[in-house]
Amino acid sequence: MPLPREMRFVDLNSFGGPEVMVIGSRPLPMPQEGQVLVRAEAIGVNRPDIAQRQGSYPPPKDASPILGLELAGEIVAVGPGVSDHAVGDKVCGLANGGAYAEYCLLPAGQILPFPKGYDAVKAAALPETFFTVWANLFQMAGLTEGETVLIHGGTSGIGTTAIQLARAFGAEVYATAGSSEKCEACEKLGAKRAINYRSEDFAEVIKAETGQGVDIILDMIGAAYFERNLASLAKDGCLSIIAFLGGAVAERVNLSPIMVKRLTVTGSTMRPRTAEEKRAIRDDLLSQVWPLLETGAIAPVIHKVFAFEAVVEAHRLIEEGSHIGKVVLTV
Repeated sequence: MPLPREMRFVDLNSFGGPEVMVIGSRPLPMPQEGQVLVRAEAIGVNRPDIAQRQGSYPPPKDASPILGLELAGEIVAVGPGVSDHAVGDKVCGLANGGAYAEYCLLPAGQILPFPKGYDAVKAAALPETFFTVWANLFQMAGLTEGETVLIHGGTSGIGTTAIQLARAFGAEVYATAGSSEKCEACEKLGAKRAINYRSEDFAEVIKAETGQGVDIILDMIGAAYFERNLASLAKDGCLSIIAFLGGAVAERVNLSPIMVKRLTVTGSTMRPRTAEEKRAIRDDLLSQVWPLLETGAIAPVIHKVFAFEAVVEAHRLIEEGSHIGKVVLTV
């Protein structure tokens, strides 16, 4: 079946609220060296997409300006130098941009097969959160069996993924969330104790629960939690920061716990990582995490599925913050 000359995509009239997104049309891209072209069947919606729409998360210079960081579908064209993937393969992948479209170019080193038994919706809910959690919680912070970890934003896409992966690899998990319903969801996913941050001080709860603090904290809040995060870490603990929903500038913070407890403070964003770094994460996921997905030991939590044309409503839902897990578009 010949490919179309044009594709629909989500265009931005300007930066701003969800209403700036409209469905437009543009020429179909063709794969270059090391790339594949995927016809999208489902697309994951993530907070970085919202930040880019608002103008605070610009794509790298060599990335597509179109929104979107993950999708699942079928390979319809293969570029030069790609030998391990073929037209017709069902894959999901981490995009550097451009996933909010009927077709998207993906580096071959950033795609994975659908886990056995998965459809496109479930597969599209995997790449962005699993790449992020694996890189920050396991590769950088070094989470190992028997350690304790605190996951902030426990019912976000990142949070639901992190809770399950940490438990699957033998860690004791604590999480924060903003309602009793969300706390219950965290505990069902494997958290030993979920903390309602609206009614409890997580630092006090962690001290009471553990006595000495946790080994690792995965944080997406930033400045607003920084001092309490330091207080919640055990000796030789690690704070891994992946977002700044509570601000990027912390003022008048007591830094002495970093020295006294020999703490490590680290963090990263996924998008600027090199192709080689992303390929290494992909390889780890394929060998260590995909078997867990295929046995059902872990699974993506999907809150709601929208049609591609309802992208505005999907963004509004995420901004409201009432979701538990992932939001996905179908094409």
